[in-house]
Amino acid sequence: MKKMKTLNKKSQGDLTPNKTLELLKDGNKRFVYNLRLNRNLLQMVNETSDGQWPMAAIVSCMDSRTSAELIFDQGLGDIFSIRLAGNVISDNVLGSLEYACKAAGSKFIVVLGHTKCGAIKGACDGVEMGNLTGLLSKIRPAIFAEKTITENRNSHNHAFVDAVTNLHVERSVQAIMEQSHILRDMILKGEVGIIGAVYDVETGVVSFMDHTLILQNSEANETAAAV
Repeated sequence: MKKMKTLNKKSQGDLTPNKTLELLKDGNKRFVYNLRLNRNLLQMVNETSDGQWPMAAIVSCMDSRTSAELIFDQGLGDIFSIRLAGNVISDNVLGSLEYACKAAGSKFIVVLGHTKCGAIKGACDGVEMGNLTGLLSKIRPAIFAEKTITENRNSHNHAFVDAVTNLHVERSVQAIMEQSHILRDMILKGEVGIIGAVYDVETGVVSFMDHTLILQNSEANETAAAV
């Protein structure tokens, strides 16, 4: 197996948003086919002890099956992993993403939903429970926006849950663009890319939602990086 080097300031700086997306896609393919790169994790601990230069920030669910580092076959210091139930977007998540991209130099944002999500199912069923009620309320707009399925609009209808999951990811990408002028400016300038995706808990495959991709001036960025 190929040995992977830890990201440093130079290697992070040499990456473009387009190249970073390719690396994430390649990592998921390795994960699916069990061809993970050989990493010396203790060495990575030592190499990142004085700083970190992650290439991407992943907003994903807290579900125990959806560890972004494993799904994308990345090592210590490679990605920022922001995890909470239902991969909802909040002020805290936006602040974390702004830190990741503006302060720490990450080149790409992925909003990662997943199949059979408990938070999505709870929102579909109108669950109310303590502080969870407020969190699930951030998913309900996607339920109202889903118009194609008119019967059995609950967690027992897998097609409905999948449709809501996809819409929630789409709306989360939109929310990032609308609610953070820092990230929006970086994305529109081509400094950072963003995309929505859904992880299949049965196959391990990440399906990237190309219609949500915002990747400006990627070819110009790659040309500049190569000079």
